[in-house]
Amino acid sequence: MRFYDPDGTEYGIPTYPRRLAPGGLATRRQLRAQGLRPGGQPVAAQILWHRYGQLRVAYLYRLDLAQPVRPMTPARWTAHEQMMRARRTCPDCRTQCEYVIPTSLGCCPHCADQPAHTDHDAIAA
Repeated sequence: MRFYDPDGTEYGIPTYPRRLAPGGLATRRQLRAQGLRPGGQPVAAQILWHRYGQLRVAYLYRLDLAQPVRPMTPARWTAHEQMMRARRTCPDCRTQCEYVIPTSLGCCPHCADQPAHTDHDAIAA
């Protein structure tokens, strides 16, 4: 069976194909859904699979060593709000949008739709 290496002899750590990992292990997303975090523990195993021709990996952590997620303190909420405000502020027009500015545009859609100002415009004026 491909990617089945429970001893870790071939891949260095225990490796399983998708949906065949033993109980007691979870990915970061699965831990988070349960209100847990890895808590500094090392990776216990991994899941390998191919998707769109690329090798994908998901690391697994032991549930018995997982710790509860740290609660959000007022200072952490403030830092989070400042970070989100920066992601919603257009670097060109400095307006704050109600949504996160797309990284593909680099600015708000209104500024992205404006024709670029070139040196030819300055010379003609």
